Amino acid sequence: MYYQEFCNEEFGPDGVLTKFSLRYADNYNFGYDVVDRIAEQSPAKRALVWLSAEGEERVFSFEDIHRLSNKAANAFLARGIKKGDRVMLILKRSYEYWYAVVALHKIGAVAVPASHMLTLEDLVYRIHKIDISAVIAISDESLDQLLEMTQVECPSLKTIWTTRENTHGFFSLADDVEQASDQLDRQPTRASDLMIVYFTSGTTGYPKAVAHNHLYTLAHIMTAKYWQQVEDGGLHLTVADTGWGKASWGKIYGQWLLGAAVMVFDFNSFDSRQLGSVINHYQVTSFCAPPTIYRYMVKRGGLSFPTLKHATSAGEYLSPEIARQFEEQTGLSVAEGYGQTETTLLIAHLTGMKIQRGSMGKPTPFYNVRLIKEDGTEPQIGEPGEIVIVPNEDHDGLMVGYLNGGKISGDTIRNGICHTGDSAWTDEEGYYWYNGRVDDVIKTGGFRVGPVEIENIVVEHPQVAECSVFGVPDPLRGQAIKAVVVLAPNVAPTEDLKKDIRQFANSRLAMFKHVRLVDFVDELPKTFNGKRRKKIM
Repeated sequence: MYYQEFCNEEFGPDGVLTKFSLRYADNYNFGYDVVDRIAEQSPAKRALVWLSAEGEERVFSFEDIHRLSNKAANAFLARGIKKGDRVMLILKRSYEYWYAVVALHKIGAVAVPASHMLTLEDLVYRIHKIDISAVIAISDESLDQLLEMTQVECPSLKTIWTTRENTHGFFSLADDVEQASDQLDRQPTRASDLMIVYFTSGTTGYPKAVAHNHLYTLAHIMTAKYWQQVEDGGLHLTVADTGWGKASWGKIYGQWLLGAAVMVFDFNSFDSRQLGSVINHYQVTSFCAPPTIYRYMVKRGGLSFPTLKHATSAGEYLSPEIARQFEEQTGLSVAEGYGQTETTLLIAHLTGMKIQRGSMGKPTPFYNVRLIKEDGTEPQIGEPGEIVIVPNEDHDGLMVGYLNGGKISGDTIRNGICHTGDSAWTDEEGYYWYNGRVDDVIKTGGFRVGPVEIENIVVEHPQVAECSVFGVPDPLRGQAIKAVVVLAPNVAPTEDLKKDIRQFANSRLAMFKHVRLVDFVDELPKTFNGKRRKKIM
């Protein structure tokens, strides 16, 4: 298979991957060495299936992506975009993203995917932070107006394209691409050049600009092949907006390296029934989604996906009960995985592994993953520690660093160790179990308590929709455990209900984990990609 040109693999007697490393030329570039090569060898091979919420369908072959990315690259060059320029992509799930980002890779510009939900303040911060000089955005009246205001605040933002209409004096991407040549000489780039930047959402503080080089694309072979288990000629669907790192994990790089096509459902508001229909109509073979999507699907019930062979989840902890119900309805076990914006896949249930519901899986052989305690020692089995990576010499798959203007720093790597800020513990079989963020771990009465276990118990209360648990100052215990709750529709908040929720949870928790305080809110503060903010009160 094509991906094998770029990696070395070794397997144990049980068929589980034991060693994995990359091999590549110094001038490796995903656009030329993957997209164009596949287009040359199998021009009609399906690369992208796109469906709008209104039912409009477009299917793109690798030859289409090759041709359109060449035309887009020439259009960008003609407008003055050059190697090293930072170009923001605000394209949601529009099909233009796939040929535009490949075009940027080809000319050596740095792609900066971003969410359409960003505010003026968010955009200005990002543009100033890393000197963004151009934006490619969906055609949307409110976003057009926002970009107009952004240009006033950011004079360095010289060039703006909108996808299909020439509005507000911006350039039309469709017109520029149509008029450009589809012939492109290979531009000089190196595998070590910056290729893509993602801003972390974080739970506190301003977002950081995480920079990756071209090898980031190859590191996702692990993601697609051994976790998502995509197939050559298959169709993979990851539920994600292109503004977030999850799109790189599941909507382009590893999937195309494995010869799989990517299914893109360009919806505006999520409907689990509609998503299920898309999976079955287009005969999706592998699927990845955050736990929230699985919760919606399971609650709808009656799930049946005859063509689906593998299901994965990441982003937050997936409740074992939700995983059990999904398997009961579909026959598919959900393989959890873990990684960060700064990395690719760190821990997962890989091909051949027994799936342990509620577990993150085991460290992949691509990274040297360990647990360490605050004193630098390794924890015992069952004892929590921070997930860290001891990088190999080449740092393949890890971020280059945090980008600030024209400078790179790598302040998560201290004393030769890359810190994730996430806490976990291991069992006797070597499986990792998530314990919470290091800075979210609650220290109460001399005990260290992760919030995830408590949250999953509180949300099982029939009148609770969502919950966030954290520690608050307490003169007796150091910290007391507090649950902030969003109630189910049409449930009235009362003091008696607070007491009932507390008793419900505490009857199922060890005494040192007891919830001491309950408050009601209309909604939980969240980051742009849907993760709960812990520092809320």
